[in-house]
Amino acid sequence: MNNINILWVDDEIDLLKPHILFLEKKNYKVTTCQSGMEALEIIDEKPFDIVFLDENMPGLTGLETLSEIKEKKANLPIVMITKSEEEYIMEEAIGSKIADYLIKPVNPNQILLSLKKNLDLSRLVSEKTTSDYQQEFRKIAMDMAMVNSFEGWAEMYQRLIYWEIQLEDIEDIGMTEILESQKIEANQQFGKFIEKNYPKWFDGDKGPIMSHTLFKEKIIPELGDQPTILIVIDNLRYDQWKVFEPIISTYFKKQKEISYYSILPTATQYARNAIFSGLMPSDMNKLFPQFWKNDTDEGGKNLHEADFLNTQFKRLGLRDLKWEYHKITNLKSGKKLVDNFKSLKNNDLSVIVYNFVDMLSHSKTEMEVVKELASNDKAYRSLTLSWFKNSPLLEMIQQAQLGGFKLLITTDHGTINVKTPTKVIGDRDTSLNLRYKTGRSLTYEDRDVMAVKDPKAVHLPSINMSSSFIFAKDDKFLAYPNNFNHYVSYYKNTYQHGGISLEEMIIPFVVMSPK
Repeated sequence: MNNINILWVDDEIDLLKPHILFLEKKNYKVTTCQSGMEALEIIDEKPFDIVFLDENMPGLTGLETLSEIKEKKANLPIVMITKSEEEYIMEEAIGSKIADYLIKPVNPNQILLSLKKNLDLSRLVSEKTTSDYQQEFRKIAMDMAMVNSFEGWAEMYQRLIYWEIQLEDIEDIGMTEILESQKIEANQQFGKFIEKNYPKWFDGDKGPIMSHTLFKEKIIPELGDQPTILIVIDNLRYDQWKVFEPIISTYFKKQKEISYYSILPTATQYARNAIFSGLMPSDMNKLFPQFWKNDTDEGGKNLHEADFLNTQFKRLGLRDLKWEYHKITNLKSGKKLVDNFKSLKNNDLSVIVYNFVDMLSHSKTEMEVVKELASNDKAYRSLTLSWFKNSPLLEMIQQAQLGGFKLLITTDHGTINVKTPTKVIGDRDTSLNLRYKTGRSLTYEDRDVMAVKDPKAVHLPSINMSSSFIFAKDDKFLAYPNNFNHYVSYYKNTYQHGGISLEEMIIPFVVMSPK
């Protein structure tokens, strides 16, 4: 608090002597003057941390002085003090980005509170956040040992993400490291939980909402009396949704938010096709071989999402539903859809698959510059937020609000920053993904993966009679022994998906209505 310099500008400054003495006793340094012109001269000569500015002064008014000060010192906090409660003065002052607005007569404690809000806020928030997390840390540690349900794990993951985002803005490396260790521990326990329970989720109603049940259970019930847009942002993690949410909340209010589970493998060709078909991969392979491609097949694996969606609507008896499907894979196609957005009003449902986050995670692997920009989860969130603020996707959301659309937002799976290599050996037909493998005669470290010898047990297709699946747990990635060191250095600390982690499997589904 020491060395805080205040400039107080008021043409009746003598009447404020008790307030000034009060502040000086608390070690604030107060400089006073009686006009706007005088204030502008003093500001040129001496640095200040904050300005208290009377609105009603002869000569330059407070609002005029405010404007002049902001031109000179754009980031200097200014607290406007006025006798008037006229709305236009408040609006103009707030529009000029004042730090606070006080109405006379002010008492010393109001002044002190305003100072703390504007000058001590980051320190006070940091101390409070750290203190709150220290208490919550013990509770999370105890609760983690008790979690034994898919609902419990979704809630635990949400708690960890809440604290990760809270701690992001405070400069306490120790706290961040403690939280990181809790996330690692959580993923280790979650891996054991999935290994034990995942195969049981396909028996009746024992499991959570998953990729293949999302449409029937959650999306179809939302269709009705207003045009609806479903945006599937590929590869969007729960924490990335949480940093997008405040921007979207400017235009839409949230009606519902659930966490649902991506199927395994948590990879686009499996999870997103499951969303649109309403089927597990083994059923897609059996019923629609013309649309489904296995890992070893040539060609794009997600080229028939609209065809799959059509089969699901027919199966659900929704033949009269008017719908469209759009896939956005680059800036040009995004802008084109923005330009034609009004035509979507004629549909009951418009499905938009947006591929940016997926492209970002892949380019992080391929491009050194993106590796630098997204070196950890905090940076990855920041990069995706920056993209979102300037993307055609945000323009679509703004247009959806103006058009009175209901908005559904979801994803197909998340992604995890992989840090620990684990060796795997397979034949030349083994799939290429770093977080899961399918093939014959796989050799691997048992403790690092969940192995499924019989793919039918988890509703996955068998490429041949003896093929199996393995899924990497927590932050592991599967590396071949040949050229091991080069492989590891290339892929370590990149974002991958396909395996078992909270980040990949527990993902958001959100229903919003226009404001």
